Amino acid sequence: MPAEEVACRADLRRLGVRFEERDRLSSDEGCLVSHPVAVTSLGGSVGIEPEAVLNCATARAAARFVADVVVPETRAAFGSPVVSIVHGSAYVCRTRHAQTKMSEHAFGNALDFSAFALEDGTVIEVKAYGPGALPRRDFLREMRAKACGRFKTVLGPGTDADHADHLHLDLQPRRRGGTYCK
Repeated sequence: MPAEEVACRADLRRLGVRFEERDRLSSDEGCLVSHPVAVTSLGGSVGIEPEAVLNCATARAAARFVADVVVPETRAAFGSPVVSIVHGSAYVCRTRHAQTKMSEHAFGNALDFSAFALEDGTVIEVKAYGPGALPRRDFLREMRAKACGRFKTVLGPGTDADHADHLHLDLQPRRRGGTYCK
């Protein structure tokens, strides 16, 4: 295993991430995750459901985002910490919707957050909320804004119909080191 993968796994352990090693994932279509990890916790007491198979860099970025942003923001906005994140997609060997280019999911390089479950039983689904649901709407806007920069691509409700029910977070390198957040 390359040194950067070993170092990444050490970071995951320091962050309290629960994960297992998985065998290389590849396909004739071009999907590839050389050293995947199967994540069941993003650190501390924050689970992820179902298990998310990712590349290590994406798992680390997600764990840092949860620790630095999601945990304090849920506590501040709702008075209760997040205990679980429901994801809609991690590794999936597929192309982008209606395209021939491979999705970042095909490289374990993307994770879609669909809902946040709080300790008090509150569930915050990722979707468009109107003015009558200010805490949820503002929380999701904050999540999207603070994910931008930590991740290279951030898409969610309002971007397009494909992202109406989740926050898509990925680490696809962009030209000139930029980000795409919509």
